[in-house]
Amino acid sequence: MHELKKNAAGRLVPSVINGVEQGPYQGVGVHRPTGRKAAPPIASCADYPADGNKVVANLAFALQTCGLRDGMTISSHHHFRNGDLVANAVFDAAAELGVKDLHWFPSASFPCHAPLIKHLDDGVIHHIEGSMNGPLGDYCSSGKMRGTAVLRSHGGRYQAVQDGEVHIDIAVIAAPTADPFGNATGDRGPSACGLLGFALADSQYADRVIVVTDNLVPFPCIPWQIHGNYVDCVVAMDKIGDPEKIVSGTTRITRSPDRLLIAEYAARFVQEAGLMRNGFSFQAGAGGTSLAFSDFLAGMMRERNVKARFIRGGSNQYLVEMLEEGLTDYILDGQTFDLEGVRSMRDNPGHVNTSPFTSYNYHGKGNFASMVDVVVLGATEVDTGFNANVVTHSDGRLLHGIGGWQNCLFSKCTILPIPSFRDRIPVIVDRVTTLCGPGELIDVVVTERGIAINPLRTDLIEVVKGSSLPIVDIHDLKAEVEEICGGKPAPPDLGDKIIAAIKWVDGTVIDCVKQVP
Repeated sequence: MHELKKNAAGRLVPSVINGVEQGPYQGVGVHRPTGRKAAPPIASCADYPADGNKVVANLAFALQTCGLRDGMTISSHHHFRNGDLVANAVFDAAAELGVKDLHWFPSASFPCHAPLIKHLDDGVIHHIEGSMNGPLGDYCSSGKMRGTAVLRSHGGRYQAVQDGEVHIDIAVIAAPTADPFGNATGDRGPSACGLLGFALADSQYADRVIVVTDNLVPFPCIPWQIHGNYVDCVVAMDKIGDPEKIVSGTTRITRSPDRLLIAEYAARFVQEAGLMRNGFSFQAGAGGTSLAFSDFLAGMMRERNVKARFIRGGSNQYLVEMLEEGLTDYILDGQTFDLEGVRSMRDNPGHVNTSPFTSYNYHGKGNFASMVDVVVLGATEVDTGFNANVVTHSDGRLLHGIGGWQNCLFSKCTILPIPSFRDRIPVIVDRVTTLCGPGELIDVVVTERGIAINPLRTDLIEVVKGSSLPIVDIHDLKAEVEEICGGKPAPPDLGDKIIAAIKWVDGTVIDCVKQVP
């Protein structure tokens, strides 16, 4: 049974998760780390091939070579999104070797990982510590997983590894191109996915590292995004991923009239609030509404001859068009969301691959997130205190991951363009089902029925006063939507069992998710 403590957000959270003591969320910017960074064991060149050839026969042999045993933590990355073929193969191999109670530490999972449910059922995998999308999240919500899931932001994942909160025994890195020494890149090869930044911490801090590729090239693999000096074994497979599925059905501009209106309102707000100016920067997500926002904003930039200094990615064809048109000097890319992004990273010097270390890691000497002028993000719920939820729906089901969402909240202006209701269920609520981001970091909520500005942002309220934008109070917006939907939504029917913990960017626990009966 979990012992619960009330954190600074007023949420009851477990003090121990999977046998490890946890600190409760203390507020934005309060917690400070102590000690020194974690480190992998010291290795010796004497134990590796003098000719640099680390290629082994197959994945099972690589896992044995790296000392796979019961209870270890195995990590993987998700740059292939819904096209990943490696994570399933890793645990199939572990099952063949008879290993049990493994902890899977992915940077995210997708519906393509549904086959791993059988390994959760048969005891090969004990629990998952990583953002979960779709079937695995639903499985976890039902209370079937033996351990407790832990969800972190992209930066929070790097922080957890760097700080020693999570110790990776074996990292498995799917690489579209690699050489026998282990140097690897994601921007070329038949399965090119762009960059491999989510695997950086894994390569640097894991005890053992396996690179898996379907495009083995002679040394040196140039440019390398993962350094072979960190790598123990290299495995060649017929196919490591389907690059067409990195799109995963989400990276398309919405066709919904309501969502197009939301995107237009958001872009107009950026322009009328004076945030769009020469040398500014912005970041938008890969959902349909966020892409539409980028498209509207690009049109306004053309009309007013405004140029951005940089755009933070997830890159996609719309951002690439802006780069190649000269609307921005750089794309600083953390994840490639479509094949145009992959091509651009390979071809354009101004399209730069980054990692959670540089972009989002909270326990470092600064990061890019707070340097971005405007960020546009989605949410499943927002409450009247501007707190937001991105991992569960109003019914409490865990169906989404955090991604870089929490990290991006530290931008100079955070905008959430969201529909006022989904499936006749209001999105603006009294209290979010699951707290992922504190309201003090969320500045503007844009819906098809109006724009609500956080009362803390008196500067934004003042600058758009008298504009043509439909500015509304969030309480009035909530009341209007409830009238349309026939009243407040019923609270979710949840059990007592905690099935997942939500970490804040500094490693503290901001909320937890309970079982759905």
